Amino acid sequence: MVTGERQAARIRGFYLKTILRQDIAFFDMEANTGEVVGRMSGDTVLIQDAMGEKVGKFLQLVSTFIGGFLVAFFKGWLLALVLLSSIPLLVASGCLMSIIRSKTASRGQSAYANAANVVEQTIGSIRTVASFTGEKQAINNYKKYLITAYKSCVYEGLASGLSLATVLLVMFTSYGLAILYGSKLILRKVYNGGDVLSVIMAIMTGSMSLGEASPCMSAFVAGKAAAYKMFETIKRRSEIDAYDSKGKILDDIHGDIEFRDVYFSYPARSDEPIFSGFSLYIPSGTTTALVGQSGSGKSTVISLIERFYDPLAGEVLIDGINLKDLQLKWIREKIGLVSQEPVLFSSSIKDNIAYGKDGATYEEIKTASELANAFKFIDKLPQGLDTLVGEHGTQLSGGQKQRVAIARAILKDPRILLLDEATSALDAESEGVVQEALDRIMLNRTTFIVAHRLSTVKNADTIAVIHRGKMVEKVDVRGSKPSC
Repeated sequence: MVTGERQAARIRGFYLKTILRQDIAFFDMEANTGEVVGRMSGDTVLIQDAMGEKVGKFLQLVSTFIGGFLVAFFKGWLLALVLLSSIPLLVASGCLMSIIRSKTASRGQSAYANAANVVEQTIGSIRTVASFTGEKQAINNYKKYLITAYKSCVYEGLASGLSLATVLLVMFTSYGLAILYGSKLILRKVYNGGDVLSVIMAIMTGSMSLGEASPCMSAFVAGKAAAYKMFETIKRRSEIDAYDSKGKILDDIHGDIEFRDVYFSYPARSDEPIFSGFSLYIPSGTTTALVGQSGSGKSTVISLIERFYDPLAGEVLIDGINLKDLQLKWIREKIGLVSQEPVLFSSSIKDNIAYGKDGATYEEIKTASELANAFKFIDKLPQGLDTLVGEHGTQLSGGQKQRVAIARAILKDPRILLLDEATSALDAESEGVVQEALDRIMLNRTTFIVAHRLSTVKNADTIAVIHRGKMVEKVDVRGSKPSC
């Protein structure tokens, strides 16, 4: 039992590590939060059950089965040999029902994973659900997956019942055959009554043990079905691996960034090209604003610099080195990102800001929050930096969440700064103060700004206009002529 728990804990840890080392495309197409949580909580319990006491019990029952037949052959091999003819029927029925149970168990586990995803999305977005009175819809969606899981359990139970019934039918038919043939052997004086009874009892004990092993087989089948998807993910090797220690590590980077004839489409929408020969060069220490209509590819530029995805063709270069040739963990430590939709973890404000730098001191966190114009509202909170932000930061306003995210990026002190609509949630007054802070920290850094407001891009060195995945115009705000 202890061994099973230990193995299940190791599988959980290894599965989580494998999930975290997958590329973003994996989460776009193959996995969702509910599925991962469901497998981490439910499937590992099934694996633990299959690897725990059921193993010892199964070995005991199988040993009893084998021992019973050995005793039967020793006491009366002729009668035992006749009864042995029933074994192929037992094995065939057990194998057939195991296959059926395996398929139904796998279908039920998938349904439970989908149901868990519905719950996670509903609870995590409870304000949106409540505002649109979507509680009934969430319940109906949950019930739909539960009905699928229920049907799978019914089919699995039916298969288990038919399996046991078949085993008992064959077993009791064998008893009748044993008594009939044993009586003939007694009349012929080949065996006496004691020998026949010993053979029947030995065969009966062995057969009953085989029948009692059926629940263990059910646990093994369920554990196998649960482990299949997990180990399928564990075996998956991502081309963009955050744990990969290979790649170049430089003393430092200057921050020159170049997109050279890049072709790209998102894996989930491979038939819709985003970039078709996109090229852009940004010298180090300059600020470039990316403007254009929604869906033109502005945020995709940031995703490629962070190496969330790799281009289908062309190169993304930093300091003249292909981004693929640099160690992923090291280069990401040199890049700071503030997304359009700030993501906060369910912990304190201090922990959320400290996420930007390992071992950050209280003074560093406080300074970063001041630069982001966040410390004023933080200081007014009852617990200050220790105030909990709630699920996904629901205890803070949109502007407050954005400022905490900016403070997190400031604390990282990155060489390359990526701002994806970083001030979009701020009011005019806060935007001006935060923009001033951003202007200060953007000095001597290579900065990308994705924005629609003129106030956000007016201090940029260069404005690049992107339309349908191509740069149609590049304007040097410092006085150079526009280029197309």
